[in-house]
Amino acid sequence: MITRVTTPLGAAILGAGMTLAAPASAQEPIHIGAIYILSGVGSTYGEFAQNGANLAIDEINEDGGVLGRPLEITFEDSQLEAQTAIQAMRKLVYQDGVDVLMGLDSSGVATGVVPVVPEVETPFIITHAATPDATGKLCNQWTYRNSVNIPQNVMGAAIMADESGANSWTTVGPDYAFGHQSWEYFQRYLGELNPDATFSDEPSFPAFGTEDFTPFINTVMSNQPDGVFISVWGSDLVNFTRQANDLGFFDEDFEVLMSLGAATEVLNALGEQMPTGVTVGTRYWYGAHDNEMNKAFVEAYRERHETPPSYNAQNAYSAVYAYKAAIEKAGEVDKAAIRDALKGMSYQAPMGEVRFREGDNQALVGPTYGVTADDPDSELRRLDPQRSFAAEDVTPPLSETGCNLGG
Repeated sequence: MITRVTTPLGAAILGAGMTLAAPASAQEPIHIGAIYILSGVGSTYGEFAQNGANLAIDEINEDGGVLGRPLEITFEDSQLEAQTAIQAMRKLVYQDGVDVLMGLDSSGVATGVVPVVPEVETPFIITHAATPDATGKLCNQWTYRNSVNIPQNVMGAAIMADESGANSWTTVGPDYAFGHQSWEYFQRYLGELNPDATFSDEPSFPAFGTEDFTPFINTVMSNQPDGVFISVWGSDLVNFTRQANDLGFFDEDFEVLMSLGAATEVLNALGEQMPTGVTVGTRYWYGAHDNEMNKAFVEAYRERHETPPSYNAQNAYSAVYAYKAAIEKAGEVDKAAIRDALKGMSYQAPMGEVRFREGDNQALVGPTYGVTADDPDSELRRLDPQRSFAAEDVTPPLSETGCNLGG
């Protein structure tokens, strides 16, 4: 396992061993445990999450901490394996003594971890994994999610697909829960918006970590649909796009819609290899939210890392601030009290106000979609035009989630 700890700022010791007041750094730290992909395929996502969480912790500690106590964080590597993530969670709770938990990058990992969270009786904010099951049929009172889930993200995609005028659709998605659930929701939502829409009975689901996407690309090109919904993500999407460029995929006469194509991790890796004119989505876009917190966050992140923040960085940063708000609301660092304080709580994040819905603990947030365009000031593509969806326009009602934790 990979463990990385961000320690609090050093104590401000005054002369003769005396202090005028106990500064935050002199108090016992509030300990956050985080589980992300830190090695292998998808590790860039873990790196961005670490960057976001560490930035939030440094800001909060520099401002006096939480209830006069500093924050510290320990990161563990999920290795994209549910059992490894469960072991990491137990280690963080039982050995490291963390007060709260956050993380998880994969829907497959989340479906394994979430049912075990009540066992450790520690609040857990999911910041990335999007399966609806985490705040649906597997929901529990200890698990929250502050990020866009599959139904919210795919409803945005379906609206964009409906407005494109394309009727016949196929998909290329990863062969596990995320890819299959994305396609299921896309068919359902677009079918409701456009009764004339048709969907391929030969969708493509390459295994996660596939190196050669040629057969899947050729299948789409030979079938000539009106539109292609792509839920492949991370380094797989980078490899898919590079190979699709070589095969002339983006020169074909069909709409291309990537549900996570605007992830900064992907845009950074592709640079000018990301074609222009492609509709792409993301769970947070650094240029889409006109508020002071977002401006400060983007500026601070750019200063540290010389790149704009990704949605995974924002979500991790946001989760730290969510815990700050919950602990201050509870008035104590007690796990059950923090859990209860999160229930129905609203707090400010770079993407705007975030509220955890009572009944399933899912954040009421929405995605951003846009069309890739040249950016004269950067090798990264920008989104022009871009469109951010309000939570009420993309979030399914509680009655459809399979979860009801009570009001």
